[in-house]
Amino acid sequence: MIQAIEQILELGGPVVAILIAMSVVTLAVTLYKLWQFAASGVGRHRVLSQALAAWDDGDVQTARARLAKSRSYLAPLVEVAMDAPETPGLDQRLDAEAGLALAGLERGFRLLDTVAQLAPLLGLFGTVLGMIEAFQSLQSAGSSVDPSLLAGGIWVALITTAVGLAVAMPTSMVLSWFESRTARERVFADKALRTILVPGQAIPLPDAPQTVAAAPGHA
Repeated sequence: MIQAIEQILELGGPVVAILIAMSVVTLAVTLYKLWQFAASGVGRHRVLSQALAAWDDGDVQTARARLAKSRSYLAPLVEVAMDAPETPGLDQRLDAEAGLALAGLERGFRLLDTVAQLAPLLGLFGTVLGMIEAFQSLQSAGSSVDPSLLAGGIWVALITTAVGLAVAMPTSMVLSWFESRTARERVFADKALRTILVPGQAIPLPDAPQTVAAAPGHA
């Protein structure tokens, strides 16, 4: 593996070295975000959901007991809402605190997005530089042009594009997964706070419109 990386670096030059460094940074950020999501209990709100359901049904004692067992990062905000649900302006303050917590989960997304967009461009830039070098070699060869010289220069130049795509594609997939998780967290946080502040106010869904088929022969 080390020999293969050294050979790629030798062929691709500084552009490939930059892309490999970007891939190392991306891997480090990804591992950190996975740890952060696991430590914050992202997506694991089963106990908190039980507390919310009990509160919505008016069972305050059960709701508080279940909330005490929750390890969700939203549990402290829900507890504040339970302690003083009638405080003026509490909903705006809780929304701001929830937004701050979600912003912490989204930290590092801009870096991943930058890598996903910049890596293919760097790869293409390296390919252009390699093609320029290949055609310069052809020009120096004069009339005795060896086709293998051009072919060799082209495949060496395309290495940077391949490395750039290899870095960008998994980074884009990881970023999309992280963003989908935080989007679901945002929806759940909003529902949790609204359930505490306005309990027992489930909105019934409207019935589907019924269509009456006209009898045969009638307009």
